[in-house]
Amino acid sequence: MYPRKVRKRSDSKLNTSFINQVIAALKSDPAKLAIIRKNLEYYRNQRHLKRGFLLAIERFDWVFEASDDVNFICDQILADDYIGNRLRRYPLLFKGLLDEG
Repeated sequence: MYPRKVRKRSDSKLNTSFINQVIAALKSDPAKLAIIRKNLEYYRNQRHLKRGFLLAIERFDWVFEASDDVNFICDQILADDYIGNRLRRYPLLFKGLLDEG
């Protein structure tokens, strides 16, 4: 029996660019964490969501419980681990962060 090939998925350039813009926006204005919390609450109240999306919401809750420090939260979003990958997979969680005005 042959070992499975581990395929490393690369993030798309568009998603990476968006996440980097989100991180810059959060670091420049930590009050925007409230937008993420509002998005989490909004999507948590939706009836039909994919299990993966619900897991991402739960993981974000874990991150917020661990710390309210913007740098820590940004590090978790960018982390190359299970939680970081899960958070970056659903950019809808960051909806409204980059809107001007």
